[in-house]
Amino acid sequence: MAEPGPPAANAENASAPAVTPRGKDEVALELMKFIAVNTGYGKGSQGSAGFSGKPASRSAEEQTDALLELFERCRRAVGKEES
Repeated sequence: MAEPGPPAANAENASAPAVTPRGKDEVALELMKFIAVNTGYGKGSQGSAGFSGKPASRSAEEQTDALLELFERCRRAVGKEES
């Protein structure tokens, strides 16, 4: 059995995550995805038990419009952080 040698110099750098500057749009997109996934924002309502004040279904265009509106709201929120 071969004994492991000293770790290579690149091994330390390879394990560290790369930190890259993120643009406002990228941060807004991540925020939008987080909100949409966790709240179901923009999805058509599923047939489920219980009461809901929302329409029974949404077209693909309505879902897209809702997500684009959410993205614009996230962009405005991210822009306010730096001001």
